[in-house]
Amino acid sequence: MSCIDIVRAVDAREACQTVPFVRPGGESLLRQSGWPKVRRVLEAIDGVEALGIDPAAACPDHWRHLHHRLTAAQEPRLYTRERHEAWLRRRAMS
Repeated sequence: MSCIDIVRAVDAREACQTVPFVRPGGESLLRQSGWPKVRRVLEAIDGVEALGIDPAAACPDHWRHLHHRLTAAQEPRLYTRERHEAWLRRRAMS
């Protein structure tokens, strides 16, 4: 059995989901099981790293997008430097 979760750490007052081995929990961005889907997630993580971006710093929406597309057996969009820069600008505004 292969499975992978990408979880965002939350503040103490934020709502969170319980995830095995994550205390107290977090915001689940992606959850996949089965080797073919897990392999695709690992390849996506490698793709983000190849851009010189820490996957933990990537836009949370990218991981949600990847989750939904893999679940629907559709091809996900790649994470790009332009998408990352747009995320950084949006985050700086809030």
